[in-house]
Amino acid sequence: MPARTTGTTRLAELETPNMDSTRAFVRDVKRLVVKVGTAVVTRSDGRLALGRLGALCEQIKELNLQGYEVILVTSGAVGLGRQRLRYRKLVNSSFADLQKPQVELDGKACAAVGQSSLMALYDTLFGQLDVTSAQLLVTDHDFRSIEFRKQLSETVQSLLSLTVVPILNENDAVSTRKAPYEDSSGIFWDNDSLAALLALELKADLLILLSDVEGLYSGPPSDPKSRLIRTYIREKHQGEITFGDKSRVGRGGMTAKVNAAFNAAKAGIPVVITSGSAPENILQVLQGEDIGTLFHRDAHLWAQSRDVSAREMAVAARESSRNLQAISSEDRRKILLDIADALEANQEQIMKENEADVAAAENAGYEKSLIARLALKPGKITNLANSIRVLANMEEPIGRVLKRTELADGLVLEKTSSPLGVLLIVFESRPDALVQIASLAIRSGNGLLLKGGKEAKRSNAILHKVITDAIPDSIGGRLIGLVTSREEIPDLLKLDDVIDLVIPRGSNKLVSQIKESTKIPVLGHSDGICHIYVDKSANMEMANRIIIDAKVDYPAACNAMETILLHKDLVPADGLNAIVFALRSKGVTLYGGPKVSSMLNIPQAESFHHEYNSMACTIETVDDVHEAIDHIHQHGSAHTDCVIAEDDEVVETFLRQVDSAAVFHNASTRFCDGARFGLGAEVGISTSRIHARGPVGVEGLLTTRWILRGNGQVVDGDKGVTYTHRDLPTQS
Repeated sequence: MPARTTGTTRLAELETPNMDSTRAFVRDVKRLVVKVGTAVVTRSDGRLALGRLGALCEQIKELNLQGYEVILVTSGAVGLGRQRLRYRKLVNSSFADLQKPQVELDGKACAAVGQSSLMALYDTLFGQLDVTSAQLLVTDHDFRSIEFRKQLSETVQSLLSLTVVPILNENDAVSTRKAPYEDSSGIFWDNDSLAALLALELKADLLILLSDVEGLYSGPPSDPKSRLIRTYIREKHQGEITFGDKSRVGRGGMTAKVNAAFNAAKAGIPVVITSGSAPENILQVLQGEDIGTLFHRDAHLWAQSRDVSAREMAVAARESSRNLQAISSEDRRKILLDIADALEANQEQIMKENEADVAAAENAGYEKSLIARLALKPGKITNLANSIRVLANMEEPIGRVLKRTELADGLVLEKTSSPLGVLLIVFESRPDALVQIASLAIRSGNGLLLKGGKEAKRSNAILHKVITDAIPDSIGGRLIGLVTSREEIPDLLKLDDVIDLVIPRGSNKLVSQIKESTKIPVLGHSDGICHIYVDKSANMEMANRIIIDAKVDYPAACNAMETILLHKDLVPADGLNAIVFALRSKGVTLYGGPKVSSMLNIPQAESFHHEYNSMACTIETVDDVHEAIDHIHQHGSAHTDCVIAEDDEVVETFLRQVDSAAVFHNASTRFCDGARFGLGAEVGISTSRIHARGPVGVEGLLTTRWILRGNGQVVDGDKGVTYTHRDLPTQS
C-alpha cells in the first residue's frame, strides 16, 4: 500500500474552497486500471510508439515498487497487425497485383497477427525492468457468463498477488460481435468500455484512460480558445461540448472515452482521462496533481465551488484593471498604502504559513537554493511593506504626457503612458515575488494573473488573500487572480487574445519552456550568469570586498556572481591567491577554467555557461579586457557584469562594449535589483532587447497611447491641412 500523506488545516482552507479536494481520492487508491489507446500505442504511420510504451512500462514498474496493483488494458493489436500485413502483402505482390483494386485486409486476421506482436513487445519491455506480465484476451460474449467473471477475478487477483501485471485486450480475432464499431446492445463496445467494465469487475479504485490529448477540451484541442476541462460535471458540460471526429486509429475517440468514464464514475470509480505521451502522467495523477480531466460521482457537488477558467480570470482581471485606471491617482496610492499596512498586520500568520511551506520543501528533499528562495527571512514582510510605500509615493505613472506635437493649427497629438493590460506572472519558490508583482501591477494599472509553484502554495494563498482583501470592492475582487493547480501553465499560455505579457520568474528550464510554448510576448531571463572582471589596475582590497559580497550575500539570487575573470598579470602578483583565500575562508567552492584549474589543482568547471545558485563559482584568467569582453559575450547570459579597475580606458571599454542588461564599475553585481535601483519593486530582470531591459519596475509595465485633440478638422485628401509638426511642451 502506498504511503499516506497528512497535512494541517490552514487559514486558506477554512475561508476558501479547497481546490485540491477534487483530487484527494488518490490517497485511498491501491488498485488501478490503466487503459492505453491505439493512438498512444502506435505512431501516425501505424508503427509502434516504442518511446511512449517504454515510458509507460517504467511508470508501471515504479507503481509496483510503491505498492500499487496495476491492471493494463491495451489497444493497438488491429492497427499493428494491419501495418505488418500490408507490408507483407506489398513484399509478396507482383507489379500486376498492385494494379488491381486493393481489398481491405480482414480485421480479424489483423487482430490475430497484431496481438502476438503487441504482447511480445510488452513482455520484452517489462522483462528489461524485471517485471512479469501476463496476457488475458476476452470477448463481449465471455462476460455473459457469471462463472467466467468469477474465474477472471480470481485469476487477476492471483497474478496481482505475485506482482504480475495483467494485460487485457478484447480478442477481436474471434469476437462474435456483428457490429464492433456501433453495436450498443453488448456488455462492452470497445476497449474504453471494456476498461470501465473491468474496473468494476475487479474492484479497482481508479481508472486512467490514456489518450493522444491532455484530456477533455471545451472545443477542438488545436483551437486556442478551447480550454482543458479539469473536472467533468455532466450538468454543466454535456451541452457545452461538441465532440469532433473519432480517433485516427481507434473506434470511438473522445466520445467513447467520455461515455465509459461517466459510466464508471457513476458506479463509484473515479476516472481520469489524460495524455499517454507525457512520460510521468500516471505518477502525477497518483500524486494528486491536476492532470487531465477527472470524472467523479460527486463532481456535481463541486460545481458550487465554481471552476473558474483561466480565460474567465483573465477577462475579469482586464475589467477590474479598467476600474482601477478610472479612479484617481490618490485612490490608487491609498490602495497600495492599505496593502502595506495589511501585510504588517498579518505578518505572524504569513510567517506561519511560510514556515510550513519551508518545512514541507525540506521534507520533500528540494534543493537548498530553492528553499533559500522560498523562505521569508525575519524582517522581510516589513521590508516588502516599506517598498510598497516607496512605490505608492512615486510619480503617477498612468496617463503621463510623454510628447506633445502640433500636427496642424488646432490639431494637437499627445503620446501618453498606458497600462499594458493583463499580465501573467509564472514564478517559482519566491513568495515575496507575489507581493512585489501585485503592487507593481496596481501602481501601473494592470490586471494580473499569478501562477506560483506548489512549493509555496500556503505562502502564496495567504499573501494573495491579504492583498486582495485590501482592494476596494469597487475595483473588483478579481483584479489579481491566483491561479491554483486547477489551471495548468499550458492552458494559460494559449490565451494570447486576453493576456498581453508573460513574465516568468524561476529556473532556466521554466523560462525556456514558456518561451517555446506561447505566442504571448515573454519578458524575462533564463540564466543569471554574472561575471566580474578584475583588471591588473584594480584596487585588490576593493576587488576582494566586491567579489565576496557578489558571491556570498545571497548566492541563490540571479544577480549573484558566478564567474571571476582575472587579468593574467595578477597571478604572479598574488592577486589570484588573495581572491582564492578570501572566497575559501567564506566557504565558497572553487572551480577553474582550463588555465586556473591546473594552476591551483582544483576541479575544472564543466561549462563556463553555468549558474551555480550556491556557494560556488568559476575562476579563469584572461589576457586583457578585450578577452574578458569576448568571454562574457560567448558564455554569459547578458544579465549583470562588472569590471573592477582604476584604468579609465579599460573601464570605458568594458562599460561601452559589454552587451548586458546591467554593466557595473567597481560595484557588486547584487546592486542589480529593482528596489536598489529606486524602482520600488520589480517584476523581474529582463535580458530581452525589446521593451524593458534589466530590473523591470513600473515603467516596464507600461505602453503608450496616442490622443489627438482637434476642433473639426478632416483630411479630405490633405487639401485643406497645413502640417506644422511642431513640438509643444508636455505640460499644457
